[in-house]
Amino acid sequence: MPSASEVVFAAVLGLGGGVIGGLLGVGGGIVFVPALALVIGLSQVDAEATSLLAVILVGAVGAWRQAGYGNVRVRDGLLMGLLSLVGVAAGVALANVLPERALKLIFAAFMLYFAATLFRRALRV
Repeated sequence: MPSASEVVFAAVLGLGGGVIGGLLGVGGGIVFVPALALVIGLSQVDAEATSLLAVILVGAVGAWRQAGYGNVRVRDGLLMGLLSLVGVAAGVALANVLPERALKLIFAAFMLYFAATLFRRALRV
C-alpha cells in the first residue's frame, strides 16, 4: 500500500503531465507514462495501463461537458468506442507477447516522433 506522500507525489506528476501535455498540444500520456515508469518505478505495462485508465476518466468527463454544449455526435462516439475495444484487445495481446524492453523502445520511438513533430511545428511559427 503506497504512503500518503507517494499518492500526493503521483497526483502532482499526473497534474504536471496533463498541464505540460496541454501546453504542448500532445496527450498527457507522453509525459505521464515516462514519469510513472522512471519516477514512480512502475513497469512499462503498468505505466501505460494507468495512463489509459486516466484517459477513460478524462474522456468521460470531457464528453459529458461537451454534450451540454451540443458538441457530441453520439453515433461517431459509439463507433470510436467500439473500434477502441478492438485496439485495446490488440494492444493487450501485443503487450503480453513482447518483452518489456521492446515496449520501452517502441514507446521511445513514438516519443521521438512526437518530439520531431513538435519541433517542425515550432519552426513553422
